[in-house]
Amino acid sequence: MRILVYSHDSFGLGNIRRMLAICEYLHKTVKDASILIISGSPMLQGFRILQGIDYIKLPCLKRSVEGELDVRFLDIETAEIVRLRQELIQSTVASFRPDVVLVDKKPAGLAGELRPAMEWVRRVLPQTRTYLVLRDILDEPGVTIRQWEKSRAYETADWCYDGVLVLGAREVFDVCDEYAFPANLRRKVHFCGYVARTPPAQPRQEMRHALGAEHGEPLVLVTAGGGEDGYKLLHTYLESLRLAPAPFWRSAVVTGPELPAEQAAQIRQSAAQAGHVRVIEFTNDMISCMNAADCIVSMGGYNTVCELLTLGKPAVVVPRARPVAEQQLRAERMADLGLFRAIPEEQLEPVALRKAVETELARGADPESPSQLLDMGALPRIRAIVQAQAEVPLPALAPFALPEGVY
Repeated sequence: MRILVYSHDSFGLGNIRRMLAICEYLHKTVKDASILIISGSPMLQGFRILQGIDYIKLPCLKRSVEGELDVRFLDIETAEIVRLRQELIQSTVASFRPDVVLVDKKPAGLAGELRPAMEWVRRVLPQTRTYLVLRDILDEPGVTIRQWEKSRAYETADWCYDGVLVLGAREVFDVCDEYAFPANLRRKVHFCGYVARTPPAQPRQEMRHALGAEHGEPLVLVTAGGGEDGYKLLHTYLESLRLAPAPFWRSAVVTGPELPAEQAAQIRQSAAQAGHVRVIEFTNDMISCMNAADCIVSMGGYNTVCELLTLGKPAVVVPRARPVAEQQLRAERMADLGLFRAIPEEQLEPVALRKAVETELARGADPESPSQLLDMGALPRIRAIVQAQAEVPLPALAPFALPEGVY
């Protein structure tokens, strides 16, 4: 089975980490699967890629904290880069001729770059199964509905895809109701549950030692995901360590590879002043680092939250509120379910963060893991859907073309 995966990644590492987890599971569980990833992530090469999985690297675009799209590295106009990416995607699809296509989040791709390729698949490869993969929450409902109506994403999702795989649980966020999906699109939706992470690769004690924690010392891990917008969280945490009395725990801070260099230097300087803090730029084994910790301080990205839920660790989550409300909504809904402690971004300050960490360390691990309270079965469900439907021949399709204006 040839599986093509599209992950645009214009901000942070979340999309590519999520799609890589799906790719790795499909490769392990689907016989003779060859998986090709198309992505613009600048950090894709930093992750371990299994035999049987490869990738096409697109020129990088970026999205600012305000949500504006721009070129990341090349001195070329954004429209030119979008055209180049579009051509690379279309030629890759035509050469690879996939049996299954998984598209992350955007029905027509970033800036509509996927549209010609999806038209080609529907016209030339009518037996190819296509799936739109949505994380549990995209943005505040009103914002998402306006965006999908403006870009005609509802029509694109209906015309281009055989199914919509939601990586979440209806009881946390029902995308069909919250985003006003029309009836024909609702029929294609599968609530797959959340993505449980693979077990830690490194033994806990070895990782604790590597992160600077001796036997018996509590360890707090602080992570800002990709780091592009993580400075406030990292800085506030380090400031909280300077409060009297000195903390009784050790700290490991993962800044993320996209934290601007000047801010990264400031974080390292503050960590040196605070003492008992190990600073790491990037790890491709975050689950092992989290498993070594006694408490985790993080933002509210999808992957980070799935790792927290998988491990059942005490956690303080500080979600970002912009450019989209996704993290904030996720943190609010899950905190209400008692899955972790959340601090709204506007209430983040050293004293409140210090008290929250102390409370979570004192509480300790809950014997009833959050993963037992929430559906974490996304990966086996995706495999079952992809494999079962791929084995059933499709009826012949009528002539297909997206209307102009869909992007």
